[in-house]
Amino acid sequence: MAQVLALVDDLFFQAKMMETARQVGVELRACSTPDALLAEVAKQAPKLVVVDLNARSNALGAIERMQLTAREIPLIAYLSHVQTDLAQQARAAGCAQVMPRSQFTRDLATILVQAKSQS
Repeated sequence: MAQVLALVDDLFFQAKMMETARQVGVELRACSTPDALLAEVAKQAPKLVVVDLNARSNALGAIERMQLTAREIPLIAYLSHVQTDLAQQARAAGCAQVMPRSQFTRDLATILVQAKSQS
């Protein structure tokens, strides 16, 4: 069972996330489509879901659909720091924590460790 699920289709960033997760002892599963993410959420209760708002798929739709069925699972979305409108749309869709990609990258290890320690 993955402790963290991520909707990310950028293979280079996905590799960075996977390596960071491995280093801190967190099982992370990357999904490249909203349907794959939602299927994984339905199969298990991850401790955290991470969404790349710049994914080519409908990331906002994934957030909205997840909020209908798995509102209790913490959700973090990240995006380019200049996309303030998209950040507002993500918050309106139900994502309480939206951060610039640079901050997410900087804090990734800490975010994963905190997810791991949640009971």
